[in-house]
Amino acid sequence: MRLTRAGEYAVRCMVYLAYKGKGFLVSKQEVARSADIPPHFLAKIAQDLARANMISIKQGPKGGYSLLKEPEDISLLQVVEVMIGEIFLNECVGRPITCKVSTSCSVHKVWEAARTQLRDTLAGVNLAELSKYESCIPVFPVHTIIE
Repeated sequence: MRLTRAGEYAVRCMVYLAYKGKGFLVSKQEVARSADIPPHFLAKIAQDLARANMISIKQGPKGGYSLLKEPEDISLLQVVEVMIGEIFLNECVGRPITCKVSTSCSVHKVWEAARTQLRDTLAGVNLAELSKYESCIPVFPVHTIIE
């Protein structure tokens, strides 16, 4: 599985909005510039995110985007799957009816385990965590992660 450009841009948009905080209205121009997203592409992505009730869109010259939920309540998995649909690594996992032996196939079991691990990993990180430290957003200040 490879994340689509729309998926990558959606992650950047959402991480930037999380950096600003829930309910904070950010202009479309600021999001596009700061998250390095082509403005025409951002408009389409924002519509998908708004349909998923993750952001609100305010039209007009003083419009923009704002998060509808707290950043800690939005997982990376949710953002990615809004853009690409539910993650499946191959056809037999996504549509078992397409494979005559998927329930007993040893390869199917590996694909299913890998899918579960990937989805669990993405579900295990939220936008609050991603917006705290250096990320895919070039304008964020660099913070050192202390462990």
